[in-house]
Formats: sequence, structure tokens, C-alpha cells
Amino acid sequence: MHQISSGQLHATFEFGDLQVISLRDGYIDMPQTRLRSEDGRTLDELPAAVPLVGDNLRLSVNAFFVTDGTRSVLIDTGASDVWHDPTMGLIYGALDEAGIDRAQITDVAITHNHEDHVSGLITPDGAEAFTKLERVWIGAGDTSVFTGRLAPIRDRVVPVSEKVAINDWVTAVPTPGHTPGHTVYDVRSGTGHLLVWGDTVHVPTLQFEQPNVCWEYDGNRSQARAERAALLEQLTRPDHFVAGAHLDSPGIARVTPSGAGYALEYLARQIG
Repeated sequence: MHQISSGQLHATFEFGDLQVISLRDGYIDMPQTRLRSEDGRTLDELPAAVPLVGDNLRLSVNAFFVTDGTRSVLIDTGASDVWHDPTMGLIYGALDEAGIDRAQITDVAITHNHEDHVSGLITPDGAEAFTKLERVWIGAGDTSVFTGRLAPIRDRVVPVSEKVAINDWVTAVPTPGHTPGHTVYDVRSGTGHLLVWGDTVHVPTLQFEQPNVCWEYDGNRSQARAERAALLEQLTRPDHFVAGAHLDSPGIARVTPSGAGYALEYLARQIG
């Protein structure tokens, strides 16, 4: 897997017979108190390797478009305007920059129901972002999000309650914990596997080295911790890669064992 092009808001990777395009929705700053130890307490001190902006953690927000040249899947959609923050909601510009026609997207796969992952289905002016949308794949435990501004999409929701193939090269894999319906998408090409996750990891400079550290909004922290451990171990296999919504943009990397935890090696990095 290797990068073949990039811009300010996107990066394109060749992955065997597939193309994977990372799309930058922006970033959000969160208080460091969101991080929790195994016993549920806030962390007394962060390692020096964890960068702060002011006193906050800065989290990239990424989505991923995967295509074989004929069919495609968009995994997550960013925040649209629901955060009322100019640093977010950039996915429409990212799609344009990458040369992806929104009107041709028929399948969207959502990792979970939080605003920075699902809200981009509706544009700031209230229109559907993907006019030919046929299916929205999401964990069965998270389908209640399709009310209010997302209600027009409800009739196209496909609940995922067990491992299921979306097409010949993407499989939805339930990984509950962060939310009841949190789902990872296993993208397979002739050269390996790419696991696309949402909120399995929020702070990559900490949670790979210390995978027992959780996030305040993990709905079931012990379950989220167990799913993270299983996924990290899977990612150490040969020809496995990860694409993470909150990994540093463009968010695609390899994972290797390192001491009691893991090390992350990005395939490419965008700064700023």
C-alpha cells in the first residue's frame, strides 16, 4: 500500500486493485480530561509524547473513500455544520479536491452514530449530501440517530447486527463498546487488509503504547478496551493496515508490537 497523490484535504493510496482516498473533515480540540485510566479516573499526567494545543488534545477527523473503479464505499461523513466550528465540516471540499462526484456515491458505511461521523449525510443547507444514496450501513445498536435532520435518510439504513459483506471487498465487523453499534470495516485487496475504524483510538500518541487507556465517552469501557486489544493484535499480522478517523491525517498506518503495547507507523503524514 502506498500513497500516489495528495492535496490539502485528501490523500490517495493504491491498495492492490483498490484505491483508498483519505478525506480530511478537519480537526477538533478536546480537553485532556477525556482520557481515562483503566479504573475510570482522569490521567494524572500525560506522557511528553502526547502533544497539546493549549491544554487540549487535537484530534484529526478523517473519512475514507474506497473504490475498485466501478463500485465505491464512503466510510464516515464528517460533521457537516453540527459542531458550529470552522475547523470541521470540510469533507465536501475534500471530495471535490479528490475528484469524487458526490452524486455518484450510492453506499455510505458509518462506523458509529456520533456527530463527527454521521452528520455529513446532510449538508449545512439541509439537503442530502449524496443524491443517489441507496444504502447507509451502520451498527444495529446505533440506528436511533436517524431522526431530526437525519430522518430523510432513515428509509435507506441497513442495520448491521453481525459480520456481513457490503460488497466483494468490504465486510462490516461489529465492534461494540464505544457505542452499542460501533463497526469496523475490513477492506480486502489482493495485497492485504485495511481495517477502517471510527473511535477505537482517539489519541494515537498514547493509546497504542497504552491501549488500556479509554475515552470518557466510551459507552462500555471494558468492552471498548477488549475490542481495541483484539483489533490491535489483528493489525500486527502481515499485510494488515489501519485507517482511523482520529489518527493523524491522512490516518493510514501499520501497527507493530512494541513492549507492552504497540507502535504506529504512518504511511504518510500531513501537518497542520
